[in-house]
Amino acid sequence: MQYLIAAVVAGSMALFAANAKAAETNMTIAVFTKNSTNPAYEAFRIAANQIAHSTGARVLHFVPKQPDNIDEQKAMVEQVLKDRPDAVIFIPVDDVAMVDSVKKLNEAKIPVVLVSNPLPGSFVTYVGADDFEIGYREARYLFEHLGAKGKIVVIEGTPAAPTNRERVRGYQRAFAEFPGIEVLGSGIGNYQQPDAKRVMEKFLGEHPQIDAVLSANDGMALGVLEALKEAKRTSIVIGINGILPAVKQIETGAILASVDFNMFKIGCVATRAAVRHLKREPLPEKVMLPAEIIDRTNYKAWLVPVEQRSCPEWTDVVR
Repeated sequence: MQYLIAAVVAGSMALFAANAKAAETNMTIAVFTKNSTNPAYEAFRIAANQIAHSTGARVLHFVPKQPDNIDEQKAMVEQVLKDRPDAVIFIPVDDVAMVDSVKKLNEAKIPVVLVSNPLPGSFVTYVGADDFEIGYREARYLFEHLGAKGKIVVIEGTPAAPTNRERVRGYQRAFAEFPGIEVLGSGIGNYQQPDAKRVMEKFLGEHPQIDAVLSANDGMALGVLEALKEAKRTSIVIGINGILPAVKQIETGAILASVDFNMFKIGCVATRAAVRHLKREPLPEKVMLPAEIIDRTNYKAWLVPVEQRSCPEWTDVVR
């Protein structure tokens, strides 16, 4: 009789495990990112795939063909409303234009993990970083390196993006603290390498001396380097994101530093949060990842290709 009970219990446990695994396997998560041109969002998608593979979930990626295109993202939300995945991970291309789309997801009772760009709505959690602090730390690091004086230009990201607005607000705080820094001009690079190159070419034509360039992301910093090389000019360049091509430029000294707005790690946490919600596991209201300066003293840790990185455990990030 004891053996029979043990067999029944073991069978029940195996059935429970199989059902739990099946439940996980049936999870479908729609992942919205802004574009296919920024390596940071590619890192985010790689992270989402890694977590999906390890948990048995399925992710479907929704990426506008035209970078940061509002109409395309709205149309993708409409498609998701028809398909009804179990959860959505959402990086809005615009924090104002996409409010109605998020409202529709809320009304459809599809759980949403909001990432990177805050906006109104109901979310199971928010995953991001403090862009004001990131911008401030980036600018302060540069200004201290310049000895608190010099002529600089600023390459901003997409004006509609909250990440950009907060980073610029951080810059303004640093400007107030370093009166010896002269801002020659500020241009819009839309977080895109070609756009930043064009802006920098214009600045180079207007200013015979540019001591440094404060760039709101690494992709734009790489565009700045292209413009400098073609013009046979030199300038100190700093960015944000810690993407591999920029870290390689830190290694050579062509880029001074970057601030680690780690979209790979954010992608890991956001996807794990979606899985945890679907498994009815607890979530904090928000998860904010700390910023870290990447320079010649520590860059080697960021030289590992994104495809070879491992997602952190949930308890390593959320304590």
